[in-house]
Amino acid sequence: MMSTTAETTTPVTMATALNAALADALTADPGVLVFGEDVGILGGVFRVTDGLAERFGADRCFDTPLAESGIAGTAVGMAIGGLRPVIEMQFDAFAYPAFQQVVSHIAKMRNRTRGALAMSMVIRIPYAGGIGGVEHHSDSSEAYYAHTPGLKVVTPATVADAYLLLRAAIDSDDPVVFLEPKKLYFAKDQVDLAALRARYEAGAGATSTSDGSEGGGDPRAALEAGGATIARSGTDATLVAYGPSLPAVLAAAAAAEADGRSLEVIDARTIVPFDDAAVVASVRRTGRALVVSEESGFGSVAGEIAARIQERCFHSLRGPVLRVTGFDIPYPPPKLEQHFLPGVDRILDAVDDLQWED
Repeated sequence: MMSTTAETTTPVTMATALNAALADALTADPGVLVFGEDVGILGGVFRVTDGLAERFGADRCFDTPLAESGIAGTAVGMAIGGLRPVIEMQFDAFAYPAFQQVVSHIAKMRNRTRGALAMSMVIRIPYAGGIGGVEHHSDSSEAYYAHTPGLKVVTPATVADAYLLLRAAIDSDDPVVFLEPKKLYFAKDQVDLAALRARYEAGAGATSTSDGSEGGGDPRAALEAGGATIARSGTDATLVAYGPSLPAVLAAAAAAEADGRSLEVIDARTIVPFDDAAVVASVRRTGRALVVSEESGFGSVAGEIAARIQERCFHSLRGPVLRVTGFDIPYPPPKLEQHFLPGVDRILDAVDDLQWED
């Protein structure tokens, strides 16, 4: 649905968009609560919850002890009681003490109770590298959650998607692991937050654009059935990415254009549910596929995506589906992380390795 009113875009950071989404959800639904370590008085390490406690009160946005399992367990009780908790795990690896609550109760409660008890909650996790963080602060942990049936796993790559997908995640009746790329928190896009708010509350999504800056289609539909979008159109190969990897992939596609290669970039947006249809349609047109993610490659989401492409597009492929990922090592020290993370050069090297000769 296109807006019928004039929009005024301004530079907006992803952190600001997430803050706006939380504030709008708190306003729209009295059952929404936000809590976690330092999210109240401090406003979060990355200031995503800045001002929410002051605006909505300490009973709607509040600090917790440093006890991630307790945060998740408290959210389980609240969700059983009909509330919609939004909890924050301060850093990716800080969430692991809560893993037992996530996989044993949050993911399984609806199935365990034959649908009687929904787990309407969002687990916000700042994740992945690129900020010079040490270990426990830079994990790409998406595969753990994607492998757990009962969870939805979402990661935005644009400012508009940060707003829209978080609103949809909070409104979902299923538990959503919302992975926020730390290195994109202060990246800016030209966005009209008021227009996004109006579109979302009118039941529509953002307008699709070639660079993905205005997000994809209906975010509620994306949460239900997957919602990949074409971030850049191309004809010679399909590059699939999500969250923190998308900027590097778009930069690589722009660089490849100078060499005469037209690369299509798909932003998956939702890892679970995964939008097979959008990816398959692109790969069947281009005949080549490369999947890029920051996580370690063995047992990765990138490996799953590559397998799904291979199964569904085998007769359209000119060569094997390739991957560019982080290495199969613990996250390196800050001065070495640029060698670990998939960058433009590694992506272009992999593009060169796709089958280009008949």
